[in-house]
Amino acid sequence: MTAPRKTPQVEEAKTTLNIYQKLHLAKQSMGKVIKNATNPHFKRSYADINAILEAVEPILMDCGLLLLQPVRDGKVFTEIIDIETGDSMESSLELPAILDPQKLLSCITYYRRGTLVSLCSLQAIDDDGEAASKAPKAKPTLDGDRWSKALKAVNDGRYSAEQIKEQYNLTKEQEAQL
Repeated sequence: MTAPRKTPQVEEAKTTLNIYQKLHLAKQSMGKVIKNATNPHFKRSYADINAILEAVEPILMDCGLLLLQPVRDGKVFTEIIDIETGDSMESSLELPAILDPQKLLSCITYYRRGTLVSLCSLQAIDDDGEAASKAPKAKPTLDGDRWSKALKAVNDGRYSAEQIKEQYNLTKEQEAQL
């Protein structure tokens, strides 16, 4: 990410423009967010919260806009506040009911990313979330001749019962035969 452009317009924006005009000015200096992290489960790259903050926060601050990301009333908020007028814009997502603190903090971080990207209309591809949200592929079934061949493969030692159970959707009778 390149450094934000310092122009006389930015200095003037701090005192004469409304929040929408300041945000418009800030957006003109924002580029694409650099993907700097990899999701090991899906082998996809993404921009983590720190990369997004580094890309937008200095530009917002130069335009007289404050960025806050509080959690209140079971929601994650991203707020952009005009420090001159107190006017603000926000985006929020409701947190799911999660009791595990590590999972909850992970969710909060993920929602912070999402609300910030949304509020600033950033150019970012959310590869790690996209892969995670896809429905798992249904396992095929083994009927008739295919079941007989699978049993023979287990008996011949070419496959284990665990491999068959992992790869195929079996009936209770088939599981008992394995």
